[in-house]
Amino acid sequence: MKPTLTVSAVQQPCNEDRQTNLNFSIAKIEEAASANADLVVLPELHLGPYFCQNEDYNNFALAQPIPGPATEILATVAKRLKIVIVSTIFEKRAAGLYHNTAVIFDKDGSIAGKYRKMHIPDDPGFYEKYYFTPGDLGFKPIDTSIGKLGILVCWDQWFPEAARLMALAGAELLIYPTAIGWDPQDTPEEHQRQLDAWITIQRSHAVANGIPVISCNRIGFEQAPNSDAGINFWGNSFIAGPQGEILTNANATEVKLLTATLVSTRIEKVRQIWPYFRDRRIDAYQDLTRRFID
Repeated sequence: MKPTLTVSAVQQPCNEDRQTNLNFSIAKIEEAASANADLVVLPELHLGPYFCQNEDYNNFALAQPIPGPATEILATVAKRLKIVIVSTIFEKRAAGLYHNTAVIFDKDGSIAGKYRKMHIPDDPGFYEKYYFTPGDLGFKPIDTSIGKLGILVCWDQWFPEAARLMALAGAELLIYPTAIGWDPQDTPEEHQRQLDAWITIQRSHAVANGIPVISCNRIGFEQAPNSDAGINFWGNSFIAGPQGEILTNANATEVKLLTATLVSTRIEKVRQIWPYFRDRRIDAYQDLTRRFID
């Protein structure tokens, strides 16, 4: 990783049409570039409303190939501004085969790599298994001009195995584009418990692996089709350092460009004083590959 790295995350609403959302994202990327950011992260599936609230065959028309129209635009932006961009796109890989895919654009406008979301949820309001095939690219960091980026997407953030495998493969930064929110029918107490758990688990990935974390969520209420129900996306995006310390964050409702500076020597120092990789008992972890130990 560069000796110092300025990183940004865009917390934004995504409840408008594709062009409006894309224009908003690009405006925030330009703002990040004007602040000399090396990297900017956009929320999960930022091109449109979160369509997975129901199962509707017509939504497959939203998918795009990679490369495709959206990636061509973002590649041009990355090259013009000389900034690394992390975007997630509903990928049409082939007829009947779709993924939730993070695309990483390097500063020269090239696609540095892709990550296809590995853990796919299937819960009320989050019917992603209907749309997305689980990823098949593994937990492999993406080499870029600014370092090795460990990209994971939303539901992946709850799994310590995913973060660990990215770190073991050399990721110098963990990045979580996200679309997560509350059921408005839940109590305020339940809302707080869910939010606290979400922040805690991602900060713990920073601590356990000694590397910074960027968590980038959308905001705003998005009503489910043909229903009074919906999701209130809770924002609270943040950037944490290698000890899980919060460097910058947003609240549940604000549109905000989060920016922080990371220092590579500090990351190395944290790993020296907390040498988890040295003390891992790899000879005793075989059962981690089992579904359950009866």
